Formats: sequence, structure tokens, C-alpha cells
Amino acid sequence: MDGGAHFNPRSVEAVFRDFKGRRTALVKALTTDVVEFYQQCDPEKENLCLYGFPTEKWEVNLPAEEVPPELPEPALGINFARDGMQEKDWLSLVAVHSDAWLLSVAFYFGARFGFDCADRKRLFTMINDLPTIFEVVTGTAKKQSKEKSSVSNHTNNKSKSGSKGRGSESRKYSEQAKDEEEEVVEELDEDEGHCGACGEIYTSESVEFWICCDVCEKWFHGKCVKITPARADQINHYKCPLCSSNKRARP
Repeated sequence: MDGGAHFNPRSVEAVFRDFKGRRTALVKALTTDVVEFYQQCDPEKENLCLYGFPTEKWEVNLPAEEVPPELPEPALGINFARDGMQEKDWLSLVAVHSDAWLLSVAFYFGARFGFDCADRKRLFTMINDLPTIFEVVTGTAKKQSKEKSSVSNHTNNKSKSGSKGRGSESRKYSEQAKDEEEEVVEELDEDEGHCGACGEIYTSESVEFWICCDVCEKWFHGKCVKITPARADQINHYKCPLCSSNKRARP
């Protein structure tokens, strides 16, 4: 670390940073890396768990052997239900259990570090400002964002009835030609700019490249689905990882 402000590993901010890293990892497993995740959850194997790490890496593995474990453990045996449910329902179930696990880990640290009522409340508020994994996987977060944005747009339209366009000049997120950029940004605004992978909501300060799935019509950060602007120019019909995986034949 540099010589800047002192970092306290037992602070609310540190626990929240740990939470965000683990959450990002689990979202990746259930969205952009869903094909690999599905394959690793073989029902023929022993009880498996989905782990998310602060480094934003995920892992499907056997539960910890020590009792009690060093940290709360995620749901056990997620692989057993894989072939007995529709894939989307199974992913939603894993997402719900992953949300519960993330909260248990965060407040486990809070208890160990001696957080008081104000600290716990602040930690929960920070966590609650993010969409849950379940909301990201099922698209609920996108719908909620759309409802809020519709109210906001209605208010803005009343106060700016004489204005034209939708602020595309301030919503630049790629290096493409200006006419293409304005067309894409306008469409992104209509779809609320909610990344289907990480759950981050588009803001006017965003500069990242975004791409829309032509099947489910969800928007994604290019970095979340490993698509660059140059590669996007070569794609006529883009399918996100989840939609691509749905083509797989099921038993």
C-alpha cells in the first residue's frame, strides 16, 4: 500500500470491500461464467458448494472439513438439484442461497470485529444499496431500476418540456462514431443501463463500453462479458453467455 490514509482491515469499509469482491465473483459464476459453473456442478459428485472470494474469483468445491469452519459455509449440495429443475430455476435457487451466505459472512466479520449498532446499520445500508445476486440473475433488479427511472424521466420531462434528446452528449461510453454512439446510448437509456452481469447501474459519468444481447435484450459492460469495441464491430448478432448456454441440449 502507498503512504496515503491508513487502512483499517477491521473497518466497515473493509468488510464491505470483502463483500463486494465475493458478490462480484458469485455474479460472474451465475451469469458470464454460467456454462463453466453448470459443468462443474456435476450431480454425480459429492456435496458441492459455490464459494466467492474477495479477489472476485469463484470456485465450486467440497465444504470445509474443519468443524466449526473458519467462516460460515455456503449452501451444501447445490449440484444435486441441477438436473431436477429448469436451469433458470436452479440458478435462481443458488443465487438466493448465495445472497444469504454473503450476508452471513459480512456480519460474521462484523461480530468478530466488534461492530456496534451504528456500524452494523451502516454496513447493511451499504450492502442494501447493491442489487442482490438473485435480483441480478432473475432480472428483477433491472425491472426495479426501470420503474424508478420511469418516474425520474417523467419528472424531468415535465421540468424540461422544451428540451430535445436524452442527454446522449453526456453519456459517452465508447470510442465509436458519434452518430452510432448517440443511437446506442439512447437505446441504453431506455433499457436503464443496468449491467446484466455485475448489476451496476449506468450513470452519466460512465465511460465504459457496453453491449446489448440481441436475445434477452439485457445490457452488459464489455469487460464483464469479455467483449471489446473492436470485437463488437465484427458481431452481427450478439448473444450473452447465459443465452448462449440455453442452446445446450438438456437431458
